[in-house]
Amino acid sequence: MIKIKKFTRSCSVVILIGVSSNSIYANDAFETNSPWMLGDWSGKRSQLKEQGYDFSISYLGEAATILDSKKESKHDSAYADHWGFAVGFDLNKILNWDGAEAYINITQRNGNQVEHKSDVLASHISQVQEVYGRGQTWRLTDLWVKQKLLNEKLDIKIGRFGQSEDFSSFDCEFQNLALCGGQIGHWSGDQWFNGPVSQWAARVKYNINPEMYTQIGVYEYNPRNLDRNKGFNLSTDGSQGAIIPLELVWKPKLNSNELDGEYRFGYYFGTADADNVQTTAIENVHKSGAWVSFKQKVSQDSDNPSRGLTVMGQVAMYDNKSSIFNDAENIALVYKGLFDSRLQDEVGLGVSRIGLDSELNPELDHELNVELYYGIHATDYLTIRPNIQYVDHIGGDVKNGDAWLAGLKFNINF
Repeated sequence: MIKIKKFTRSCSVVILIGVSSNSIYANDAFETNSPWMLGDWSGKRSQLKEQGYDFSISYLGEAATILDSKKESKHDSAYADHWGFAVGFDLNKILNWDGAEAYINITQRNGNQVEHKSDVLASHISQVQEVYGRGQTWRLTDLWVKQKLLNEKLDIKIGRFGQSEDFSSFDCEFQNLALCGGQIGHWSGDQWFNGPVSQWAARVKYNINPEMYTQIGVYEYNPRNLDRNKGFNLSTDGSQGAIIPLELVWKPKLNSNELDGEYRFGYYFGTADADNVQTTAIENVHKSGAWVSFKQKVSQDSDNPSRGLTVMGQVAMYDNKSSIFNDAENIALVYKGLFDSRLQDEVGLGVSRIGLDSELNPELDHELNVELYYGIHATDYLTIRPNIQYVDHIGGDVKNGDAWLAGLKFNINF
C-alpha cells in the first residue's frame, strides 16, 4: 500500500493557498495580480524599490512519493523546502555610484529527501527533490558588489556567491535535479559549489556585442564552506585552491519573429588536488570539465509573444581521472499557454541521462531520469507544479530496476 498521506497533505495546503487567494481575500495583501503575497506594504515596497532597495522573501517547497517500483519500500514520502531572504541595492540611486549594484541573500533549508527514506532510491544518482542538499541550515548565499564599466561592456562582480549564478546557468522549473540547473556542477560537487553554498569569488564579463559575451571567474575552493556550522563563514582558513571557469554565451534572435535563444560553451579547471579515481595508488590530479547548453524558443503566438514552445538541453563532460562520471545530457520541451483559458500555465517534459565510467565498475553504465510537469500559474506570486517522474537503472545499475514517483513543486514570493 502506497503511503501518500504526507504528500497529499502538502498538495492540499498548496492548492488551498492558491484557491483562497483567488476567492476569499480581496485586499492588497492577496491580490492575484500582485507579484508579492504580502502586497506592496501600502506602497512602501514600491517606494523603497524606486529608491534603490529591492526586498524579496521567497519560499520553495518540494514533496515526493514513490508510486511504483521494482523493490518495495515502507518509507517512501518526503518533503524539503528552501527559504530566501534577499535585498538588492541599486548603488546608483543610493550612493550616486554609477553602474554599481550590490546583493545580499540569506537562505535556509529544511526537510528530507525521499532517497534517504526509501531503499528503492538509496543509490539514486540524481535527486527527486532538487531543493534538498548542501546541509539543512542557514547560509549566507550571496554577498557581492557588481560594477559596470566602459559603457557597460565590462561587468565585474566580487564577493561571495555560487558558481551557477553566472556559469553553466540553466532553468530550474523541473523538480528532478538532473533536469534543473547546470549539470556540470551537480556531478562535480566535491569542488564545484553551487548555491546555497557561497565562496569568495570574482567574475569578469565582457560584452562583445549585444548578442554575445565572454566571462571568466575565480572561485575559492574551501571544503569547510560545506559544513553546517559554516553557513556564514567569511574566513579563507582551509582554502585548498580555486576553480576557474571560462564561458562564451551567445543570445541570438531566431528569424523574423526574433525568438529568444541562449547558447553556452564553457570549460573549467581546478588548481586544488583531487584523487585519481583510476588507480589505487596515491596520485593527485586536477579536476576539469566542459559543457554546452542551449535554450531556444521555437514558436510563439503573434497575439501573445509569451505563448509558445521552448526547447532546451545540456551536455556535460568530465575528466575521467578525477571523476566517476563520463558525461551527462538532458533535453526538455516547455510549452507556455497550452490552453486558451490558461495562458500563463506551462507544461514541461524532460529526459536526462547520467553516464558513469564503466571501466571502474563494469556493472554500472548510466542512469535515466524523466519528468513531466504541469505548471499552474495560480497567482502572480504562486506557481504550483505537480509532476510525474520516472527513474530507470537507478544508481546506474540495471539490477536496481526502475521507479515511478509523484512530485509537487511550488514557489511563493512573499
